Amino acid sequence: MNKNTNSLLKAESEQLKKLQDIVAKSIEDENLIVNNLLNPPKEILTKGQKISDKVAHFGGSWAFIISFFCVLICWILFNTLTPVKNNFDPYPFILMNLILSCIAALQAPIIMMSQNRQEEKDRQRSENDYLINLKAELEIRSLHQKIDLLLEDQIKILFDSQAKQIEILHSIVKKIDCKK
Repeated sequence: MNKNTNSLLKAESEQLKKLQDIVAKSIEDENLIVNNLLNPPKEILTKGQKISDKVAHFGGSWAFIISFFCVLICWILFNTLTPVKNNFDPYPFILMNLILSCIAALQAPIIMMSQNRQEEKDRQRSENDYLINLKAELEIRSLHQKIDLLLEDQIKILFDSQAKQIEILHSIVKKIDCKK
């Protein structure tokens, strides 16, 4: 009886050690992922990048569209309603077209720089999403390992109880045979 008790205690301690190992590995994996999520690298912006972000932000706003539209209307009204000698850009508005072309030529690459930086931020977000999914997968894997361990233990207990029942049946059969 003492031998059986020791073997049961040993089996239980092995079972607990396996569960503790699974939990420790799960915590270690989770800490790595959480550390990457909580401490993303700091974004260091150059002066040009800050300017491009501000230009892109303003250039893509209603304030820019409305103010630019008002400036164009004022430009056209001034150059059509004032006397000819005061016009600085008469009707075909060549100077206005030149300025519009220059603004478009300068604004487009600046906005593209800002969009490239935004694309990099989106890539970082997708990496964070991947890490979160990886964390969930590790948790599920850990749960599977724990369930497998519990099932293994239950099967072992069933086999042990079956072996004991067979032993008892054999002893009963021997006692019955001895009495005959």
